[in-house]
Amino acid sequence: MNIVFKLLGTGVSIGAGFVASKLVDTVWEKSTGNKPPKDGADLESSLRSALTFALVSSVVAAIIQTLAGRTTQKAIARFNKHPEEV
Repeated sequence: MNIVFKLLGTGVSIGAGFVASKLVDTVWEKSTGNKPPKDGADLESSLRSALTFALVSSVVAAIIQTLAGRTTQKAIARFNKHPEEV
């Protein structure tokens, strides 16, 4: 059953990452009025703008990965503690 929880955790993490990416893009566009600078080689965007977006995106991705991993581990621990109740 451990593998099921790991696969479920991976799926939740991918889904949460997708939602977070869309959220960061939307917030960036609303706050700056510009499309997110996703292409580092695009010279239309300033270096400051590209680096700021990269930093914000990385922080959000790290938070999502940490939360998904911790939630999966808690679910596995809870299931292993009381497998007959599930």
